[in-house]
Amino acid sequence: MVIPVHDVNPVRRTPWVTYALIAANVIVFLHTPGMAGSVAGGSNLAQLCHLQAFMDQYAAVPRELIHDQLPRMVPTGEVGVGAHGPGCVVGPPGYDKSPPLSVFTAMFLHGSWLHLLGNMLFLLIFGNNMEDRMGHIRYFLFYIVCGYAAAYGFALLNDTSGDPLIGASGAIAGVLGAYLVVYPRVRVWVLVPFLIFLPLRLPAWLVLGFWFVLQAVYSSGHGISGAGSVAYAAHIVGFVVGMLLALPLRPGTPPPPEPRRLMFGRQARPRHTW
Repeated sequence: MVIPVHDVNPVRRTPWVTYALIAANVIVFLHTPGMAGSVAGGSNLAQLCHLQAFMDQYAAVPRELIHDQLPRMVPTGEVGVGAHGPGCVVGPPGYDKSPPLSVFTAMFLHGSWLHLLGNMLFLLIFGNNMEDRMGHIRYFLFYIVCGYAAAYGFALLNDTSGDPLIGASGAIAGVLGAYLVVYPRVRVWVLVPFLIFLPLRLPAWLVLGFWFVLQAVYSSGHGISGAGSVAYAAHIVGFVVGMLLALPLRPGTPPPPEPRRLMFGRQARPRHTW
């Protein structure tokens, strides 16, 4: 696994849409029940029930997306005591849910700080250049289309699943796929864990290609345990869709200027010798 830190690919305009998406994801996360203090851990039953009800209402559910089958009984967010002890109360839904709209809301939900920060790191590093290349409006539409494609692609493969699907990973995977097509030779500073974190400057095709291969391996169930908790198939679909949509952008894209002297992604100050 490699952790991207910075790409050597300057932009011509401020990536306002990328910044807005990051801000929106952070704000939604901070307002998600029980998530703001999740670093310290120790969520109580009331918080877990409230979170379960929140996710059921705003997350995308494959079974609902494909078959339009909304559940008759959903978590209410309240705690009750049943035959097996305390638990979350269920009852008829007190809201109207649109499965297609839930894909949009699910794109701004995350299950942990690590989930959020990992996604926002990739979006910040690679999204600014794609926004610069596409323009603000086209980039936003591209982001949303990739997110929808990833969600519905995953749902088609798991059409009986009632587990909530959340996160911006599918849309961001589309951004990564587009970046690979448009800027394959751009150098990316990454941290490689090998006893310590080693900083390396690698081409984008290697960094993103390796990321895609990992998603494919994880999606097949190899390499990790509990692969079902992460929608790796959604990452694959989003990545491929992003590549296909970016193909018309590749002709005429000049290679980015690269400073001759670099020190971990920044231009080194000139040194004078005596």
